[in-house]
Amino acid sequence: QVQLVESGGGLVQPGGSLRLSCAASGSIRSINSMGWYRQPPGKQRELVATITSGGMTNYADSVKGRFTISRDNAKNAVYLQMNSLKSEDTAVYVCHAGGVTYYSRGRSYSGSDYWGQGTQVTVSS
Repeated sequence: QVQLVESGGGLVQPGGSLRLSCAASGSIRSINSMGWYRQPPGKQRELVATITSGGMTNYADSVKGRFTISRDNAKNAVYLQMNSLKSEDTAVYVCHAGGVTYYSRGRSYSGSDYWGQGTQVTVSS
């Protein structure tokens, strides 16, 4: 049983910064990959950034140089530092965890993907 909870969303002016956090809870052994996706109003969900347990990162072209993803494996947490925010960044940001291994009743399980509920980021004057 794994749950993801995001925090840090809110209203920010263009050019401002925001830091999103996501923590996974449960009897977790490891998480192969964690990342952030976003869904702007009226559009489909898109990848923002991902990071593996070994630190390999992947960014959408639209956020390269502005956003930085990081994680704390000991805390089962992932973060997204967002700088130089634009109005186009306005979206619901959702945390994702893939390749999760967890314990239950003394046994190890490899679960499917997990998604958080999302946090609203609004960039506006």
